[in-house]
Amino acid sequence: MKIASYNIRKAVGLDWRRDPDRVADVLLEIDADVVVLQEADRRTGTRAGVLPLERLEDELGYLLPDFSVRALSHGWHGNAILLRSRYDSHAARRIDLPSIDPRGAVSVQISDPCVEIIGVHLGLTPGTRRKQVDVLRQVLQDRPHPVILAGDFNEWNLKRLDFGTDAQVVSPGLSFHAARPRAALDRFVLGPGVRVVSSHVHKSNLAARASDHLPIVITVDLTGAEP
Repeated sequence: MKIASYNIRKAVGLDWRRDPDRVADVLLEIDADVVVLQEADRRTGTRAGVLPLERLEDELGYLLPDFSVRALSHGWHGNAILLRSRYDSHAARRIDLPSIDPRGAVSVQISDPCVEIIGVHLGLTPGTRRKQVDVLRQVLQDRPHPVILAGDFNEWNLKRLDFGTDAQVVSPGLSFHAARPRAALDRFVLGPGVRVVSSHVHKSNLAARASDHLPIVITVDLTGAEP
């Protein structure tokens, strides 16, 4: 399974133009089975989503599980997940995270292969991130099936991302700032039953302009994904 994580900055590129189709073009380059997105909604007013849903479904074959609590949103607190249509058998849920500003995680549990993918965008302060990591670590430990976390962890220091001895934190490389990458803020966390095949930062001329983050990509083998 190939999974991508991408902070799309509300579809606003480095030229300060909001261009949802440019985001879709980057996703077309990546061609992942599952895409975890951050900042998929505007953060003011109606919190309207910014994704070109019709194109994503018709041209790229993605479905958007419903996490929203607002009529016009595409995610929850900006977090969204896109699934290829072949993964139509899935359960979507929201996961509350402790925070002062609006934060949360979204989750899809796919039935075949049996795996849960959780999208996160952690807080801006070390204390908040520590509390959020504690909650997510407990989620990893409590789930009886393989779990993959993906997202923008907003953390420069890998040692502060303690998800337990059974979890593996994967940093594909420097993904922020897209114009001149110098921080690995975007990461994956793999629970038991998931093995890394490969991982990388997706670098292209288009990705370098479409957002202030570059997408990250991982291919995994679900060694423990028995239904």
